[in-house]
Amino acid sequence: MSTTRTAHTTWEGTLLEGTGTVSLDSSQIGQYPVSWPSRAEEPNGKTSPEELIAAAHSSCYSMALSNGLTQAGTPPTRLNTKAEVTFKPGAGITGIHLTVQAEVPGIDAEAFTKAAEDAKANCPVSQALAGTTISLTASLT
Repeated sequence: MSTTRTAHTTWEGTLLEGTGTVSLDSSQIGQYPVSWPSRAEEPNGKTSPEELIAAAHSSCYSMALSNGLTQAGTPPTRLNTKAEVTFKPGAGITGIHLTVQAEVPGIDAEAFTKAAEDAKANCPVSQALAGTTISLTASLT
């Protein structure tokens, strides 16, 4: 079984002066304003494609790591994952850094690091972003 999720953006005006609204259609949980300044400078209450990618990557990674740990017999109590997507005007997305802090009873640091790296390589969003350098910092709490 496959699923498809949709979102759409309505944009008005030029790149530099225009604004848009991203609508999360499948979940219907909201509409979010976007603009070039929110992408290339400060957010000022608006989102950006990179922030949306960070949200997708952090949640996908957490699911993949939780699944891997559970399949290995060490289900996590808690995962806190942050994704930082770096954007440089003119160059595009130049990298993604994942940071995960985890509570995983019964696992040692070596096994956790292996599971964390495996999740980074195999989560579907990481695979979709394979043309981008993805780094990882993983620690147990």
